[in-house]
Amino acid sequence: MLDFRSDTVTTPDEAMREAAATAAVGDDVYGEDPTVNELEARVADRLGTEAALYFPTGTMANQTAARVHTERGQEVIADRESHVVKYELGGLAQHSGLQVRTLDADRGVPSPDAVAEAVIDEDLHRPGTGLCCLENTHNARGGLAIEPEAIAAAATAARERDVSVHLDGARLFNAATALDVPVAELAAPVDSVMVSLSKGLGAPVGSMLAGSDEFVERARRTRKLFGGGMRQAGIVAGPALEALANVADLERDHENARLLAAGLADCDGFDVREPETNIVLADISGTDADASTVVERLGERDVLATPFGPTTVRFCTHRDLSRGDIERALERIGDEFA
Repeated sequence: MLDFRSDTVTTPDEAMREAAATAAVGDDVYGEDPTVNELEARVADRLGTEAALYFPTGTMANQTAARVHTERGQEVIADRESHVVKYELGGLAQHSGLQVRTLDADRGVPSPDAVAEAVIDEDLHRPGTGLCCLENTHNARGGLAIEPEAIAAAATAARERDVSVHLDGARLFNAATALDVPVAELAAPVDSVMVSLSKGLGAPVGSMLAGSDEFVERARRTRKLFGGGMRQAGIVAGPALEALANVADLERDHENARLLAAGLADCDGFDVREPETNIVLADISGTDADASTVVERLGERDVLATPFGPTTVRFCTHRDLSRGDIERALERIGDEFA
């Protein structure tokens, strides 16, 4: 089975399994797990932030950031296709009592003018804007690697209006790889950033939330509120430490995505643009079938993909798929959609 549904399906390699078996552990709620502490320090150093905090999931980290940055009832600015809007079960409203002002932003990042127009001041009738959420890479828009200048421009416009900025950087290492810039450069303009270690980097569990010392201490309390306080978490933090060594491998995933996209474009009824990172979106409207049907047909050929809209199918390359796997997948897809 060739699984292109997500880079979250990666399995831990032998080094990660060994790290889990041998990790030094302690109670992380007391701050006594040495492996977690090492992971947090190392990630903060990579991102150029004062501190970082280990989370079970990226969604919990995003929701924690929103809770820390805002007051209940405030507005959040976010692209209408962003993960925090589409894929987190309305958590901004459920967990923090926030309402979202969505923007249809070019490449998923609002311009400074769009940010300025969207921000509302607090008064007797209106709650005020508390947070601007950005995303990099932008998942739903095709794994777009957002340039540091675009992130900085949007963040500056928000912060000039006393609005905090959070970056959902679940695949930020992919963005840095594609743009050939230090990951810290992408994180520098914002107040907080989340990065996932369990997607392209291959860790079995975990995401990181980073920012100032003060922000992270407040986030630690909110993480506990949300049920994210962990005990001997070094068992999963150990593999996450190993995953940090896999950043250089992301370029191979991007190369495989380009190979996959080029092959899919030759399939009957597929319209595919060149990917920027490891996500390939295929418009399959030319097949006269909907996305769910196409995915079902691919599954019968032992190729797994994800319906990503009525006529869009998402393919995601990752470290468990080799160039040979891409070639085999294209053979099977080509046989089905010749």
